Amino acid sequence: MNHIEKLASIREQMKEKGVDAYIIPSSDPHISEYLPDRYKCIAWTSGFTGSAGTLVITADFAGLWTDSRYFVQAGEQLEGTGFELVKLQVQGKPEYATWLAKQLKEGDTVAFDGNLAAVAVAQAVQQELQPLGIHVNGHLDLLDPIWENRPALPLEKAYLLDEKTTGQSTASKIEAVKAKLKDKRVDNHLVSSLDDLAWLLNIRGNDVHCNPVVLGFFLIQADKNTLFIADGKLSNEEVASLNASGVQVEDYEKAFDAVKSISNGRILLDTKRTCFAFYDAVADGVEIVEETNPSTNLKTVKNGVEIEHTRNAMVKDGVALTKFFKWLEEEVGKGELTEISIAEKLQGFRAENDGFVDISFDTIAGYLEHGALPHYKATEESNATLKPEGLLLVDSGGQYKDGTTDITRVVSLGNIKAEEKTDYTLVLKGTIEGSQAIFPKGTRGYSIDAITRRPIWEQLRNYGHGTGHGVGFFLNVHEGPQVFNMAAIDILIEEGMITSIEPGLYREGQYGIRIENLVLSKAVESNYFGDFMDFETLTICYIATDLVDKTLLDQKHIDWLNRYNAWVFEKLSPKLDEEHAAWLKEKTLAI
Repeated sequence: MNHIEKLASIREQMKEKGVDAYIIPSSDPHISEYLPDRYKCIAWTSGFTGSAGTLVITADFAGLWTDSRYFVQAGEQLEGTGFELVKLQVQGKPEYATWLAKQLKEGDTVAFDGNLAAVAVAQAVQQELQPLGIHVNGHLDLLDPIWENRPALPLEKAYLLDEKTTGQSTASKIEAVKAKLKDKRVDNHLVSSLDDLAWLLNIRGNDVHCNPVVLGFFLIQADKNTLFIADGKLSNEEVASLNASGVQVEDYEKAFDAVKSISNGRILLDTKRTCFAFYDAVADGVEIVEETNPSTNLKTVKNGVEIEHTRNAMVKDGVALTKFFKWLEEEVGKGELTEISIAEKLQGFRAENDGFVDISFDTIAGYLEHGALPHYKATEESNATLKPEGLLLVDSGGQYKDGTTDITRVVSLGNIKAEEKTDYTLVLKGTIEGSQAIFPKGTRGYSIDAITRRPIWEQLRNYGHGTGHGVGFFLNVHEGPQVFNMAAIDILIEEGMITSIEPGLYREGQYGIRIENLVLSKAVESNYFGDFMDFETLTICYIATDLVDKTLLDQKHIDWLNRYNAWVFEKLSPKLDEEHAAWLKEKTLAI
């Protein structure tokens, strides 16, 4: 079936079942950002391949609600599918629920598959529509009956990491979570989110592209701890190791019944990371405590072992990037390079490093106007050929067994215009301002966001995405709970967090600029006025200086850039051969 036919088939089922509107979220039973093929429901239904969006289908309208990162991409991918782009005003907000409230009447029914919708999403729909007399059915799957040859769940092997890698044992992590549960007088806790499960059990897998996680649920109870995972994913020795850490192993499919069988006490569920089907299955006599998974807050603060491993991974990543940019500079004039081929080449350079597992997300290699699409991924149709002119944006990362990387650089391929230099320098100025920030303990991410944006705002420019996201340790490249964005999110910046700083400027149809480093939040000093923190930059890759307009920088920015590039050379040159070291030396000369 093509997308028009799929839409028609969904509408036929809606009519048969008395459903007036059907919602398809972008998630899975674990409320993941990146999905196994089986749960790429929005891509299968509409053709949109972005990682954030919601489809809403009525009898006479079908729309995709998504945010500014995907406006151009969605507009192109939805053409001819029967779906229209609806632009979100606020990223992540379920604005489609408000739209439905205006379109539907009392007695109408809205439905969705509760295995795919987060509790928070389901509650937002219920709170908006039920007071109007609109019925909400959270247990209806209209895709599976029509999805021919739907991919099965992945069956690749999982594996355990030792304490030398993680810095903390599985048993001690579980005890730390149980201590938090005890404080809240909670008897049971379901962990659905795959990165939380991976961190808690020191387990990794290959079930999700670019994310080293394994599908599973983890149920913590007063008298036992149970991992629900597909049979055969772990060896007998690994199961025995988990048993020794106080973890029983059961089949993946038994998790739902295990939660349903809890008959009393209290259960903690993270409404943003748990699907509605589990939430709705909790027995009436069990009190639900709706809070963030304790492991989420524990996981984001990296221990000393994780930090040292990450520093080591950054050196390896920097070597790969140096080789890549030298190769790119030498080859671009031949007219044979494309966005896809350079992404593959970069992955190849990373793969030469010890401990490399995978890329940490699909490489964004955006040439000219494609650089203006923050989440661009080249396809065979869009794959641009590089020429020795214009700007190239490369946003990429690696998954190593000793850390996760995420970096964006922009380089000139030749014939740069004054406006491009101005925009580049303003973005660089923002990156430097954020990286140099000194702030009191207790600061939230929106303050760092404002500090980073200030030099860009001063020139009446802005960008539509957040300034930074948390990054896991050999885990998801997007990790909460901290974010650096404009929203008033009440999450403190804590010592040991690893977060990106990545301002940008985008001119649709022309070019995009983003400069991204990862930083480690650290304590700097305590004095009469309080406790203060700053950032240690972790990313090790030169920042191009041929695009810089020095007249737009203060001396403190020039000094930072020169120190940073000198440090990059110092860290990487011992790992490079003479030819690559000489090239990097030229790239890191002071301006």
